[in-house]
Amino acid sequence: MANQNAKGLKRLINACFFSVAGFKATWQHEEAFRQEVMLFAVTAPLALWLGESAIEIVLLIGSVVLVLLVELLNSAVEAVVDRVGFEHHELSGRAKDIGSAAVMLSLIWAAVTWGLILL
Repeated sequence: MANQNAKGLKRLINACFFSVAGFKATWQHEEAFRQEVMLFAVTAPLALWLGESAIEIVLLIGSVVLVLLVELLNSAVEAVVDRVGFEHHELSGRAKDIGSAAVMLSLIWAAVTWGLILL
């Protein structure tokens, strides 16, 4: 838990440690995140090679980074819903479905970005 009294540089250092813990937890518990990191590992060098301008490279890499960001948020929503309880509840299911839809939309956005720039 965050130290509520930390200020300035100490707060920033704490935030970095919490962020690293979040990456580790997501890597350990979310297969989709691991798959999307592998996608990033393949597409980032491709973007550097295939992008004809800095803007194209940023758009190609950024579209895949967006997928990672949305997956992190979706994983956080799912963890909170599971923390509340595993019994079926309409709102819990809706929250998880909406998070999943956001990930799908980010993947479609990445595919469209890559398609438009490369074709």
